[in-house]
Amino acid sequence: MDQLPTERLVLLPLDPARARGLLSGVPGAGCRWGPGYPDEGDRAGARRYLRVLAETGDPAPFGAYEIRRRGDGLTIGGAGFHGPADAAGVVTVGYGLIPAARGRGYAAEALRALLGHARAHGASGAAGDADRENAASHRVMAAAGMRLVGEDERLRYYAVSWAGAPEAASS
Repeated sequence: MDQLPTERLVLLPLDPARARGLLSGVPGAGCRWGPGYPDEGDRAGARRYLRVLAETGDPAPFGAYEIRRRGDGLTIGGAGFHGPADAAGVVTVGYGLIPAARGRGYAAEALRALLGHARAHGASGAAGDADRENAASHRVMAAAGMRLVGEDERLRYYAVSWAGAPEAASS
């Protein structure tokens, strides 16, 4: 999988060594983690990545990424796809940042990169969800172009659809 650069970030594709490092709590050579990285969500993503790799092979182009700031190279979170596109061509996305990196627009910037990547690779749309109380995540999905499509007693569901041919990602 390719890196996904944005104005302030680079989304680095997870590989087996980085995934194992996330699980063991040891960053790879030349990698610096922000305080609080990885958290349980990042470890769950690493476990999912390694399971998919073992069961079905490389999940590219819909894998997992580490979010790094371009300015200082610090890893501040993770983002990615929960698996390949479904029968309708829709991918599910997720993301998370360390507390010190929140509130600066990084999550929306990373999510826009994921959505552009999904569209460029033939996905017809993307879906995501967040706990009802997680207003910050609702704002992230809205800022990235997703719209609220439903909710239940626990979650709010967001989606975006693309008509026509895939379009190249813009950062």
